[in-house]
Amino acid sequence: MSIEVRNLFKTYGEQKAVNHISFKVNKGEIVGFLGPNGAGKSTTMKIITGYLQPSGGNAFVCGINVAEAPLESKKKIGYLPELNALYYDMYVKEYLRFLAELHQIKNQKSKVEAVIEMVGLTPESKKKIGQLSKGYKQRVGLAAALIHDPEVLILDEPTSGLDPNQIVEIRQVIKQQGKDKTVLFSSHILQEVEAICDRVIIIHKGEIVADDHLGNLRKRSSSDTVKINFQESIDAAWLENLPAARSVTKLNANNWQLATDDPEQLRKQILELSLQHNLNIVSLQSESRSLEEVFRSLTREAE
Repeated sequence: MSIEVRNLFKTYGEQKAVNHISFKVNKGEIVGFLGPNGAGKSTTMKIITGYLQPSGGNAFVCGINVAEAPLESKKKIGYLPELNALYYDMYVKEYLRFLAELHQIKNQKSKVEAVIEMVGLTPESKKKIGQLSKGYKQRVGLAAALIHDPEVLILDEPTSGLDPNQIVEIRQVIKQQGKDKTVLFSSHILQEVEAICDRVIIIHKGEIVADDHLGNLRKRSSSDTVKINFQESIDAAWLENLPAARSVTKLNANNWQLATDDPEQLRKQILELSLQHNLNIVSLQSESRSLEEVFRSLTREAE
């Protein structure tokens, strides 16, 4: 188990920032850590990385108790915090060589060049960090997290400040790293989470409200929809009587929308209906719930 959180608890005065949460992330998993602002995401990440002490509970990285052996656990972690603190007066390569020295990395020059290329910093690598755009500063932070080839990556808003092209490039870096590392990352760009990971953990007001694969969350939180356009006018009761249809809505003219928990089965039943009544189907399409809809549904339920 690369990351394990057991009954983690953190308070600030009377406020419960993290309220007795537990979860595990295995090697080779890329897990999205989601929640509204103030939900406890960054607090949890800071505790896992050893930058913040919990009020109770434990966090383990590669089997190491972070509170008991902070230095050993930090060697296993690459961390990109939400507020990416950098030395603006240092050059990009100078800064990364400085970090490589701290980590006692061998072949520092080749390692720095490799990580610069990996995160797409090559065009800006001869500049001072303070001269870079916000997006390239974010890349420097990601390079810093990767410089010592850690087993675990903790990324807090890794695509913040990046343009659409840069987001795609960093997405590929994260996916590539996730093949042999453990990656836990937070993001407010839910489309990015859908593109990168299969499993998500949703935290709200310091408590975990969901921890599951994305497909299962979509099924659990709300039904999918099937939209159909017939050439002919039909009786609504025909669709309402289909076993897989949860609800039926007439959109306009011969267009209908059906909510369902099993889109594939509903499509089969619609095709059987069309044969039975000699109907002509102009179009038939399924639409799954987006992660944004799942997120909104689960955090509303937790209120």
